[in-house]
Amino acid sequence: MTLPLRPIKVLFSLSVLIFSLVTFANAQDGTVIHVWPDKVPGETAPKHPAVVTDNNSGNVTRLTDVTDPTLKVFLPDASVNNGAAVIVCPGGGYRILAIDKEGHEVAEWLTTLGYTAFVLEYRVPEKQDGALNDIQRAIRIVRSGASDWKVDPDKIGVIGFSAGGSLAARAGTMYSEDSYSPEDAIDKVSSKPNFAMLIYPAYLDKGENRSLTPELKIDDNTPPMFLFATADDTHANSALVMATALRDKKVPVSLHLLPKGGHGYGLRPGNPAGETWPSLAEKWLKEIIK
Repeated sequence: MTLPLRPIKVLFSLSVLIFSLVTFANAQDGTVIHVWPDKVPGETAPKHPAVVTDNNSGNVTRLTDVTDPTLKVFLPDASVNNGAAVIVCPGGGYRILAIDKEGHEVAEWLTTLGYTAFVLEYRVPEKQDGALNDIQRAIRIVRSGASDWKVDPDKIGVIGFSAGGSLAARAGTMYSEDSYSPEDAIDKVSSKPNFAMLIYPAYLDKGENRSLTPELKIDDNTPPMFLFATADDTHANSALVMATALRDKKVPVSLHLLPKGGHGYGLRPGNPAGETWPSLAEKWLKEIIK
C-alpha cells in the first residue's frame, strides 16, 4: 500500500525530530555533534573531516579545510556542574584552528570549574561568513538541548582566542542578524550568547583609524564581556577599542591588559599572560552566572 505524499512528509519530519532528540539525550563526554545535519549553508565543497596540517610547531595541533563544522562536548563532573555552558572558539587567523591549545585544553579547564564546554570547529580557511553561520547555529544547538546537558538556557556563553575572539565578538554583537536561512526548529531559538570572553582578540579594529570594526553593532542589549590582552601583542588594540565601545554603551565590561605575554599563549604554563587570565576569567564568570 502506498502512503499519500503528505503523511510521508510528516513521518520524515517526525523521524528527524526523534533522531535529534536521541542525539541530545545520549550525548556523552567527547560526543561530536555535526552543526549542520544536511547541507552546510554557503559551502560548495563536500563534507569531510577537518584536515590536520603538517605544522605542529609549539606542540600545537592545527586543523584546516573545515567543511563539516562540529561541536565536541566536554562534560563536567555532576558534583561540580553549575548549570552554565561555554562554547569555545579556537584561533588561527581564520586560516587554521589551534584545536588543542585554544580548544580542547580550554574546554577541559572549564569543566573543572563546573561548566559544560563545547569546542566549535568552524569553517576555515578564509570563510568568515561561514564561521558566523557556524557560531550562530552552535549557540542555538546548545540552547535547544540545554535540558539534556543540565544547562540553563540563559547561561550560555562563548570564549574565543585571536580570530576565535573575533568570532565570539561577532556572535555577541550580531545576534539580531540571521546570517543564514532557517533550516529547522533549532533555528527558531535565539543565537545571542549570555556572555562573551575575548582572549587576545584580533580583527576588532578594522574601522577608520583603527576604530571598531563596522560590522560589530553594540547597543544596550549587548551581553557582558571579559577582555584580556597584552601591551606587546600587535593585536592588542582590538581589546582596547572593543572595551571602549562597550563602556560607551554602558555594557558591563572587564578589561585586563598586561605588559608582556605576546599572542597565542592559550592557558599553558610558562607565559605570564597565559598563567594570569584563567584566574581572572574564573572570578568574572562566577559573578556573571550567579
